[in-house]
Amino acid sequence: MIDPVRFLSNRSSGRLGYALAAAAQRRGARVTLISGPTHVPVPRGVTLVPVQSALDMQRACRRHAPRAQLIIMTAAVADFRAQKISAHKIKKGTRRTLQLRLVRTPDLLAELCRRRRANQFIAGFALESRALLAAAQKKIRSKGCDVIVANTPDAINAITQRVTLLWPDGTHETLPALTKPQLARALLDRFYGRVVPETI
Repeated sequence: MIDPVRFLSNRSSGRLGYALAAAAQRRGARVTLISGPTHVPVPRGVTLVPVQSALDMQRACRRHAPRAQLIIMTAAVADFRAQKISAHKIKKGTRRTLQLRLVRTPDLLAELCRRRRANQFIAGFALESRALLAAAQKKIRSKGCDVIVANTPDAINAITQRVTLLWPDGTHETLPALTKPQLARALLDRFYGRVVPETI
């Protein structure tokens, strides 16, 4: 939020995160879905934890992550937030410009990786507009997660999506273009097969 009316956001729909939640629930997992605002229906059998901001999501992750075996961080959390939220609507008046002071939001993926318990599998996502693989390789080293799912802005609101999975040992796999439900199933196949027991 920057005032009671306006907020900073992005074009991500959240559909892949919801598809992953639905696919995991169908496999028998107890799923907690921490989600910002979206119009995507909540999958049946999934526990929804609604949040509004990056700080809200940080609090929710701290509460729910310790009990999880598999953590999938698909949310497109803003990197910056307004340093001060106006208590009243910011009026246009006669001004020609408006300056907002922004500050960094918490690095939720890095925090969860630092706080992880034994046998927890954490998947991060990297959306990059250039040098995709180099940026994803840097991210997996700096965050300490078990896999990075890398994609480009073309995936936002697209029917199909192509991703590349990068693992800490340097190996990577590019999947063909898949719908969100198909991609969710393909990702879970790989996540479960690497670390998480099938009985999750």
